[in-house]
Amino acid sequence: MKVSPTVSQEAPPQAGLDVLYRQIESAGFSFAPASSMESWLQALSPHGLSDWELFQASWNDMPRDTYMADGGRYRRRRHATLSAVAGNGEIRLEPHQPHYQSLDYNPLNGGLARYFEPMPREIVLGPTVQSVLRFCQRVFGHFMPDVAWHIELHQFRIEAQQGETGKPTPEGVHRDGVDFVLVMMVKRHNISSGTTTMHDLEKRTLDSFTLTQPLDSAIVDDARCLHGVTPVEQIDPALPAYRDVLVVTFKRKQS
Repeated sequence: MKVSPTVSQEAPPQAGLDVLYRQIESAGFSFAPASSMESWLQALSPHGLSDWELFQASWNDMPRDTYMADGGRYRRRRHATLSAVAGNGEIRLEPHQPHYQSLDYNPLNGGLARYFEPMPREIVLGPTVQSVLRFCQRVFGHFMPDVAWHIELHQFRIEAQQGETGKPTPEGVHRDGVDFVLVMMVKRHNISSGTTTMHDLEKRTLDSFTLTQPLDSAIVDDARCLHGVTPVEQIDPALPAYRDVLVVTFKRKQS
């Protein structure tokens, strides 16, 4: 799929957003297809997705995640922290800081401050990421209006190589310990599987779907649902195999 850089001056189609809101209200999650996401993101930023190629390419030189307690070398990542004032106000890039999850939410890698290389400033402040952040601010603000947010961005590349699978969620089916999560597909190359599974709080399966096209997204109410992703497998052993996603989390800032 080629993402169009066309700039739209129209407001996001409210009817489509209303359907999205109802899905999240009903199920606690929603799959948002690339066609809908492109329309919404193009409308929410003055320059739409005009830096998409640069944004997508920024996954190509990421360092490995050195905190993998399972010894795996299949994950690369970067991280950024932002904040947003209440309502639809300013979203600010914060000084770089570690990522922390308790063992309650991440029994594999949690319980310590993990320091990852920062996402490039020009990517975080670029049109694509800013469009995604404004979209999240609008959607999550629908459910929690007038809230100031702590926001984290995560670039993930999961690799499958030499007959070994890559695990997008090595901690298993889980919650992230935030209020809302958006997982957006950036690129899949030479892989099979990587199916997203949604579960209730008793870990009963609610649904499953696969993010295949750039911009395909999963939107999750983290208090109501758990999620996981099945391991990815290399198709052609002669070619690199990877799954690139952007994960955005929004959590109410403590006063």
